[in-house]
Amino acid sequence: MPSGSFDISELKRRMQGATQSLKHELGGLRTGRAAASMLEPVQVEAYGSHMPLNQLATVSVPEPRLLSVQVWDKSMVKAVEKAIVDSNLGLSPATEGQVLRLRIPELNEERRKELVKVAHKYAEAAKVAVRHVRRDGLDTLKKLEKASEISEDDEKRFAADVQKATDSVIAEIDQMLAGKEKEILTV
Repeated sequence: MPSGSFDISELKRRMQGATQSLKHELGGLRTGRAAASMLEPVQVEAYGSHMPLNQLATVSVPEPRLLSVQVWDKSMVKAVEKAIVDSNLGLSPATEGQVLRLRIPELNEERRKELVKVAHKYAEAAKVAVRHVRRDGLDTLKKLEKASEISEDDEKRFAADVQKATDSVIAEIDQMLAGKEKEILTV
């Protein structure tokens, strides 16, 4: 079977990258309990670039509903504070010197619905990424067929495999979203 230079496992790996990214982003959406991972998606404008919060500060959980962010560089406190406020996590820091305290509010119905919308936005972005990988794969197949490196039948068969992989990953994304939605909405 002369498959030219087409590798379905590479496409699957790239699609899985989108689900890993989604898993990471959904992990940052918390349901009322403090967890250091809540702040993982926060990017801080620091030293002329965007940096993850964990490269500028130590995040700890002193109480079940409180996060403590110890900023290492005093000049970065304002930037970290701004990044947390802008992060769409619904947290407002109380700053004491180089320590930011973040009370995790009880989730009211309105906030839960907001979090569900954010989760949907993350899931949609992951689906778009998967569809881009599918398009890349199909484009590659068309080029290989045009260059006579694979037959028309092989192109159709590989295209079906690409679609099957896409459907499988999209279903996985929907499942992850449904699980997170349930977690957010259950009191």
